[in-house]
Amino acid sequence: MSDFVKLWVYLSGSPLLWLTATLVAYVIADWIAARTGRNPLANPVLIAVILVAALLLVTGTEYPTYFAGAQFVHFLLGPATVALAVPLIRYLPHVRRTALPMAAALVAGSLTAIVSAVLLAQAFGLDRASTLALAPKSSTAAIAMGIAETIGAEPALTAVLVILTGIAGAIVVTPLMNALRLKNYAARGFAAGLASHGIGTARAFQVSPLAGTFAGIALGLNGLLTALLVPAVIEWLVK
Repeated sequence: MSDFVKLWVYLSGSPLLWLTATLVAYVIADWIAARTGRNPLANPVLIAVILVAALLLVTGTEYPTYFAGAQFVHFLLGPATVALAVPLIRYLPHVRRTALPMAAALVAGSLTAIVSAVLLAQAFGLDRASTLALAPKSSTAAIAMGIAETIGAEPALTAVLVILTGIAGAIVVTPLMNALRLKNYAARGFAAGLASHGIGTARAFQVSPLAGTFAGIALGLNGLLTALLVPAVIEWLVK
């Protein structure tokens, strides 16, 4: 046991430990999701979060220590978002035909996500800091954390809320769309990307390349619009 403790102390001093742990956790989570037939409830991001959180609790590791090693994954959020433009080329004619409906859905969806989050937070009596952190929850983490800093919210709390939003959206999107009998995969994907950003987009790609492409469009456009809307309306909403 003492040898194991010494080995752990040695390994925990290397930033590569937590990067490796994060990647291994996701590989395990993705294997579990595949074994369930990609059931929405077996979301690999959710499973990976649980695995990493359990490891941090068992080892008594503080989050800043973990993030120091795993921050390369965080850095890749930006390039991954930009890379979503690649499948866009394949469906560019389809995108052009639906540009006007997408624009209307984007504005309606973005405003609804912001306003509903803030009003629900106030209705449940959350403090100002938590309410502010909720406002950009439907944009991707890299953008949401920047918005949080701009409006005086806690970026770390916003990041947690963004992840929870994405996981919840990825879990409910397929059953919800099926219940609504919505068979247009472009519309399904756009809704998933707008409401649940990158995690919802990943789920949309599992269902259909067309859905994934439109989810990626919604993710990028909603991130931009949210960055413009939240600072403009937050003081009016939060009193």
